[in-house]
Amino acid sequence: MFNRLFRFDLAVVFMLLCLLFSSCRTPEHELGVVLPKENRPNILFIIVDDLDSKLNSIDYMKNLQDLMIARGTSLDDFLISNPLCCPSRTTVLRGQYTHNHQVYNNTAPDGSFSKFKEVGDGDSALGVWLQVAGYRTALMGKFLNGFPFPNDRLYIPPGWSEWVSPAKKNAYDGYDYVLNENGSLVVYPPDEVNYFTDVLSRKAKDFIQRAAVDKVPFFLYLAPFAPHAPATPAQRHLSLFPSVTIPVTPSFNEADVSDKSDNMSRNPLLSNEEIIKINKVYRQRILSMQAVDEMLAELIKTLKENGQLENTYIVFTSDNGYHLGQHRLLEGKGTLYEEDIVVPFIVRGPGIPEGRLISGLLAGNVDIAATITDWAGIIPPAFVDGRSLAGVLAGEPVNPIDWRQGYLLEVYPGNSPVDARINPAVTSANILQTILMFPFLPQRFLDPINIGIRTNQYLYMEHANGFVELYDLKNDPFELENIANQADPGLLEKLSTWVRDLSNCKADSCRKFDSRQLSQ
Repeated sequence: MFNRLFRFDLAVVFMLLCLLFSSCRTPEHELGVVLPKENRPNILFIIVDDLDSKLNSIDYMKNLQDLMIARGTSLDDFLISNPLCCPSRTTVLRGQYTHNHQVYNNTAPDGSFSKFKEVGDGDSALGVWLQVAGYRTALMGKFLNGFPFPNDRLYIPPGWSEWVSPAKKNAYDGYDYVLNENGSLVVYPPDEVNYFTDVLSRKAKDFIQRAAVDKVPFFLYLAPFAPHAPATPAQRHLSLFPSVTIPVTPSFNEADVSDKSDNMSRNPLLSNEEIIKINKVYRQRILSMQAVDEMLAELIKTLKENGQLENTYIVFTSDNGYHLGQHRLLEGKGTLYEEDIVVPFIVRGPGIPEGRLISGLLAGNVDIAATITDWAGIIPPAFVDGRSLAGVLAGEPVNPIDWRQGYLLEVYPGNSPVDARINPAVTSANILQTILMFPFLPQRFLDPINIGIRTNQYLYMEHANGFVELYDLKNDPFELENIANQADPGLLEKLSTWVRDLSNCKADSCRKFDSRQLSQ
């Protein structure tokens, strides 16, 4: 239904010429345009890993509640177009949907850092644009899956004045890892003082202090691993919230999944043992976020002490959501249900109203790059698909007719069973079927296995085998009843055409198609 014709991409030709004739430079028009601006604001961008919005995990983060939500503006439904780590983070850095930046999943050859580097995404990305505008830029924490290459552990991508990112071992565990610190490998033994989130906090504090002394605007991309599995908490937090359990919503261990896809309709009810495990995982995730909550308070305190708080935008968000037991799925991400595609998005900063919640505005990770560059006084490159949220966040009125009416959702096949296991919508069902459908994926442009559109009223999705799901979110917010079989065929046709148009959009055409009125 949504097969894509092979596209002749000039960017690919350009990349090949670069390889043949060595030295290449990114064309200036792909670096954006720096506008005259006095007193450019600082930007602290905090992106955590796999944090849910629909399971109430942030309710246990007191500093986030008091220092960000109460002192800033939150978007009620902030959407992730491809709810998987690497594609989502690439969307943040490039301001593009997955079908345009081409980092389809988490593993090579069609995803991960290797794909990001192969297609040249890093040559023109958020850090590069801000650096050109005079910002001191830093990335601290998680970059992209598959980074770094084993034979080049000291590599630092373009656009970063300072770089602190894991280079060896497994920082996901929170202890015992090696960091690439500005081109030097630094070993962190498994001592409590080296708990990863705490190390990031100290380094971020130092970066902010030095930028304040030097009177230079900064952009800090801060990426802790929490609450990604294994969600290891700091020792000091192990005894907190001893009786916390996951919220039991109507979608938790859903009573009837016969109207879901073939993959999911065969899932049995969760057993008592599985529910006990889910509750344990839920508590671990909450505990692992406590150090992030402390880090947030420490950095806000540092900004205030250095006279930078009033001139700093602080963004808190996640790369994707997470499900734990909803629709009988055990735990994970990669589906197009609300738990996976909706994440927290909270902003505090100059001109941002306090204690405000914006509902009914369709926005997502494709808009982050355009928003940050707007704050910084930069017109981003023309290839950007998203929209700036700067005016909306500042309280400017938005004409609903002029704003996005539908947000594109897309999930692509993985390259290994490990990648497939991350995507329960595929795995709970039939990994073998996916492998048979997409044996080695030799084509450069992949077709999605699941594609959809999220409006203020509907979630519509098409599966590669032709199965369709439609949920009326106003009347069925937990997505219990698939109404595709009883919906008006005219509505289904409009949604299907809309999805196909968006799945092939680029830049301006994305903003044209996403503003289409469903009634048209």
